[in-house]
Formats: sequence, C-alpha cells, structure tokens
Amino acid sequence: MNENSTITSFHQPGSIIDPLTEIAREGARQMLMAALKAEAASFVAQFSEELLPDGRQRVVRHGAGPERAIQTGIGPIPVQRPKVRDRAPGVSAETRIRFTSAILPRWARRSKSLDALLPVLYLRGVSTGDFQEALTALLGADAPNLSPGVISRLTAGWQEEYERWQRRDLSARRYVYVWADGVYLQARMEPQAECMLVIIGATPEGRKELLGFQVGFRESAQSWRELLVDLKARGLAVPPELAVGDGALGFWKALDEVFPGTRHQRCWFHKIANVLNHFPKSMQPAVAADLREISHAETRAAALAAIDTFKAKYAAKYQRGVACLTKDTEVLLAFYDYPAEHWEHLRTSNPIESVFATVRHRTVRTKGALSQKTARLMVFTLIRAASKKWRKLNGSNQLPRVIEGVRFNDGVAQTDATQSRAA
Repeated sequence: MNENSTITSFHQPGSIIDPLTEIAREGARQMLMAALKAEAASFVAQFSEELLPDGRQRVVRHGAGPERAIQTGIGPIPVQRPKVRDRAPGVSAETRIRFTSAILPRWARRSKSLDALLPVLYLRGVSTGDFQEALTALLGADAPNLSPGVISRLTAGWQEEYERWQRRDLSARRYVYVWADGVYLQARMEPQAECMLVIIGATPEGRKELLGFQVGFRESAQSWRELLVDLKARGLAVPPELAVGDGALGFWKALDEVFPGTRHQRCWFHKIANVLNHFPKSMQPAVAADLREISHAETRAAALAAIDTFKAKYAAKYQRGVACLTKDTEVLLAFYDYPAEHWEHLRTSNPIESVFATVRHRTVRTKGALSQKTARLMVFTLIRAASKKWRKLNGSNQLPRVIEGVRFNDGVAQTDATQSRAA
C-alpha cells in the first residue's frame, strides 16, 4: 500500500456524518467531565479537616465509575462519574460519608431537556411504539435508553408524579398573590368547551409555583369552586392577598365563596382586548395607546383622570366600549394599593399566558383524538419542566410587608411616605 494513501472509514447505510455535531459533542463531553471533577473536588474539600488516626484525609477521590452514555439533544455523550471514598474504618452504613453528584445522578441516562421533550412528542401524536424512530431523527441512530419499554415506564412515572402533586399537603404553604386563567390549548382533547384551569401562586419569597391545575369550564363558577375547595381541603388556610384574572372567569364568584378576604385585580391584557372589540380596526391602535396611558399611570389619581379623558373622547360614539372599561374601574386599579415593584406582575395574568405560550405553540396544530386524561398529564409535565425557569417577582423584599398588612398608597408604603414627609 502506498504510504501516502489514506484510509476511508466505512459507515452504516443511512448514517449522517456531521463533523460540526461531533465537535460540539466532544466539547460538551470535556465540559461535563470538568464540571463533574470540580464537583467531586469541592465535596472532598468540605471534609479536609476530617483526618484518620494516622493523619491521612478521611474523604478522598477514588477513581471513576464505568463509562456510560448520557442521551442529550446533540446525541449520546460518554462520561465517567467521579467516585469519592470514605476511608474511615468501622463506620456504619448510616454514618458513612457518601458523594452524590447533583450534575449527574447515579442512575441518570438522559438530560432533563430530553425528559421535557418526551411529553411534547406524546402530545403531538407520536405513540410510545414510535418514539424510537422519532428520536433517531433528533439524537442519531443510537438511542438505547429510550426504547418503548423505557418510555412506557416513564409515562407511568409521570402519572404517579401528577397524582402525588394533586395530593400534596399545603398546610405549610402560603401564597401572597395568585393568577388564575382558563387556557384552551386546542390539543387533541374531546370536542367540548373544556380547558385547563390554572392557578399560579407567588410565595412570600417571591417564587412562582403551579398551585392549581385541572380540566374544567372557564366560565363555570362550579369548576373553579371545585379546584379552590380542593386546595383549601389540603391545608391552604390563609387566603391570598390579591388574585389576578380575566373578568369573564367564573373564578371570581368561587373565590368570594372559598377565600372571601382576597381582593380582586382584573387583567389589563384581557380588558384592553375586550374594549378594542367595540371599536373599528382603524381606531384600535390609538385607543390601545389611550388605554395604556390609564394602566401605566404613575398614580391612581392620574389613572382616574385618564379614564375621564377616555370617556370624553369616545363616549358619544362608542358608549359600549367606554362602558366595558368603566364598569370595572375599581378592580382594574387595585394594584395601586400594592408595592410599585409588583405592578408589572399584577396588572395582567401574563404569568400564566407566558407559561402556556410554548405549550400552546407545541399543541395548537395537533390533530387526532387524545384523551382528556392524557392531555392533562402531558401538559402538566410540560409546565412542571418549564417552572424550573420561572423568574422571581421584582421587589421580593416587599412581600413580607404585604403579609404584615402594611398599607400602600400609589405603590409606596404609608409608613415610608409618612417618614419622608416628616424629614
């Protein structure tokens, strides 16, 4: 053979040679290994003061486990999990120091992004028996950890997680604000006017959590009553300070029955859309700008003045549009009685809309007949995956003051305003 000749590798028929993906995969492998080693070293450093009688360190690095492939969005990445050893003799299993990687748990075989991908595929009509073929297009021909049997066990795990979540104890929980909405996904559910009834709550620390979730009728007070009564029965004894939602919901009647102390804030996003329906399309941009002047006014007095201006401009020809706005003045302006840092969050039910934007995008074009139970389960799994990235409320430090009953005037605590005047 000529010494200058090259050797060409043979590839399986149908396989795709993508140097860019291979480079990305190798880079990801190196970064993952470096992160795992740093994590193990940090764990060992925590016990650097723990010494054996002969002066050696008690906790040390101890090689690595066998290589295994982790399925990711760019294909399988081979890694080895670093091991840590507790060298103390005669220590019981209960007191032995053990290392568990948060980056790569002991039995992990997939990245979390893939776990979020699987319910998307299910919702879009891919049966569990076809997952292997569908994932091959995304991950390459080698996806050994996503066989139909594994997928079936995984979906059973989703059902168990959903049932545990629905039974969870809420007696130690409190929510300062809640957002409620009924979301139509147009997924493959039975042909009825049912939707996902969703409640998201803000904790005293400013974190947003999925609080309530079930299938029902958006305008039905009975559907919302069932959801709220269930939350209360599981221990949610302290009513939220403020609830945000669309005026068309049956939620408000149910809320006054179950949590009568909670104040109402109507969603400006829905209100603007409802008002604009009473105006010609050619006028809607100008009318929307006028409505924004009201909703974003610096003070309640300025907002009321802007409402008066709105009435003067449009009442003669568009009385229905003006009436749609003015009938809810009090509950549209409730947010002025809360910290100014929170106004961005309280004006609308966008926390729910933004959560469902991706879910709706993934399901809106789906065809076929998916059972209500399966649709609920898959959407719940998608929301839980998305919730890990929800951002905290602005001005979280103000939430304890809201809980304590401090009164706010145009977004400023009255005690602060009093001190400013005194100074």
